[in-house]
Amino acid sequence: MESMRISSLLSLLPFLVLAIAAEATGDDELSTFIVHVQAGEDRVFGTADDRKAWYHSFLPGHGRLVHAYHHVASGFAARLTRSELEAMSAMPGFLSATPDRTYTTLTTHTPEFLGLNVEQGRRRYTSEFGAGVIVGVIDTGIFPDHPSFSDDGMPAPPDKWKGRCDFNRTSCNNKLIGARNFVAALNGPNGTDARVPPVDDFGHGTHTASTAAGAVVPGANVLGQALGTAAGMAARAHVAMYKVCDLNGGCEASDILAGVDAAVGDGCDVISMSLGGPSVPFHLDPIAIGTFGAIEKGIFLGNGAHFHGESLYQPNAGVPGAFYPLVSAGASGKPLAEFCGNGSLDGVDVKGKIVLCELTRNISALNQGQVVQSAGGVGMILANQFAQGYDTLAQANVLPASSVDYLTGVAIKSYLGGQLPVARIGFRGTLLGTSPAPSIMFFSSRGPSRQGPGVLKPDITGPGVNVLAAWPFQVGPPSAPVLPGPTFNIISGTSMSTPHLAGIAALIKSKHPDWSPAAIKSAMMTTADITDRSGNPILNEQRVAVNLFATGAGHVNPMKAADPGLVYDISPEDYIGYLCSMYTSKQVSVIARRPIDCSTTIVISDRLLNYPSFSVAFPASSNSTAPMVVRRKVKNVGEVPSVYYAAVDMPSSAVSVDVFPGQLEFVEANQELTFSVYVWPREGGARVVQGALRWVSEKHTIRSPISISFY
Repeated sequence: MESMRISSLLSLLPFLVLAIAAEATGDDELSTFIVHVQAGEDRVFGTADDRKAWYHSFLPGHGRLVHAYHHVASGFAARLTRSELEAMSAMPGFLSATPDRTYTTLTTHTPEFLGLNVEQGRRRYTSEFGAGVIVGVIDTGIFPDHPSFSDDGMPAPPDKWKGRCDFNRTSCNNKLIGARNFVAALNGPNGTDARVPPVDDFGHGTHTASTAAGAVVPGANVLGQALGTAAGMAARAHVAMYKVCDLNGGCEASDILAGVDAAVGDGCDVISMSLGGPSVPFHLDPIAIGTFGAIEKGIFLGNGAHFHGESLYQPNAGVPGAFYPLVSAGASGKPLAEFCGNGSLDGVDVKGKIVLCELTRNISALNQGQVVQSAGGVGMILANQFAQGYDTLAQANVLPASSVDYLTGVAIKSYLGGQLPVARIGFRGTLLGTSPAPSIMFFSSRGPSRQGPGVLKPDITGPGVNVLAAWPFQVGPPSAPVLPGPTFNIISGTSMSTPHLAGIAALIKSKHPDWSPAAIKSAMMTTADITDRSGNPILNEQRVAVNLFATGAGHVNPMKAADPGLVYDISPEDYIGYLCSMYTSKQVSVIARRPIDCSTTIVISDRLLNYPSFSVAFPASSNSTAPMVVRRKVKNVGEVPSVYYAAVDMPSSAVSVDVFPGQLEFVEANQELTFSVYVWPREGGARVVQGALRWVSEKHTIRSPISISFY
């Protein structure tokens, strides 16, 4: 079970990865903008309708309002021309506006892999994981009738729940307590809150919601593979779905912000968003603003060689055990033919043959299989390019197909240079316990952070490869047998890591309801595993040991995270001081949703933000002998009395790191103590040096990663 990182922007709500696609507009073309406004101190809003009426006063006419935000942002989304926006910018209370952006959506055995044992074969809940916690899922909607959302044994939602269900009366229950649709294109204009059921036509939202907090479902499988009992990370938590993505998986920033706004107002404790892409400055990022406001088979060649690959759909390739001619799609000589794109095999004799294609991000494996099948191929071998390395994925296809790593692909290509090459694909069913695991996948994003390099990113890794979870419809080709029981799917991506980590956050929240989001994040980071299941360093797709820019603090360990010993806590005001070190007062005001004067705010530099990791940068040309000083404060949430001793794990030849004081003695629960880390650079060192600080007591070890760079 490989894994990948998932990072979060700030610490108020966990685990976001964002995608930006700015919209180019003409002066007279109507486009959606997210507008941030700020009311004067003398303006008081008695109701949400009062605030909405004020928003309308900024608009040139009715029918322009798309969303009104009430909880995590001060402002609205509206359809405007550039000239209308320019006129609006002169109105009192206007702060800023950004064009709408499109974001994209990017488990039977993962609970066991993470140490969260689920009793097999039982429908009823076997633990209190997540009890009393509400997980809001911002995604593509949900298939409410799936047994992963059964409320068998579930209590009623907490009294704080203020949300609603826009399905029929029988679809929502004590598990799926809320379901709303915020896709403006479906709901209509003018900020209407139409009660259109948030049906999941894409599948992504059903999958992520069940991964985070799905009920226990025995006999889960996909096309007969990965048979076991499915359960979410926080199987006892309640689920609320906020549909913000269309049936193609496109998600507009204005709709996402509306979903987050509603989730906070409804009383959700944890928000899970599985959205992917590059980053933008925090004050231009509606999602950052909103979250701040919510604080295995075999391949046999004719020469006797045998290789392993992966496939989800495992039918016989023609006559079982028979060898078939093997050809390379690239032999056609057509542009990009090696990728088996549409039309690339036209006029090529592949009938009755197994075809070797190359993996590409631009064409889905399913589409490649359809091209091979249409040309008469009986099977497909899908080989990684160098960038994908050793990583392979289990995928359903329309014909027998196997995904193989880069070196296997090279070996098969070499064999193709001989006379009359042949191959056969023999499937072995589901294999568990593969190694190495966890490892970092090729599609996992890497640090450092572009927006805040002084805060080490990513934060942590979680399971995200070949994850089985609920799915709203049958998987596989039409020829695949329809198996009885509920439908599931196995997919991979950072979107699969997100709900694992969000579910674990809900688990911790249920045990420690008074902990802040920052404390929960700290608990997960400082207790993470830094080795794989064999005790070896975690590897990447090239089977090379990874650094902190790939793993963050390590791979999540839920059981340890529930009892961390010490936590690094951060208040919202600390974040304001941190943001003032990066942006202007006006930009920070947009994020904070209230007037902020950075000149009167205690500014906190990135290295002084009380984060559970350390990132220090020295100018490469600096000849200073003075150390860089980093200060932190930890809170005791473990046993008392207790004494923690500092241990530094750093390459001794590169830098010198000292901690003062060298021990921390706690005599009270929730007692906070401060310490300083002194970093001295040494001449001739590497550009980046990484290690860790451990605080060790009789019962706990709290580990914080340290990254030191020279620029």
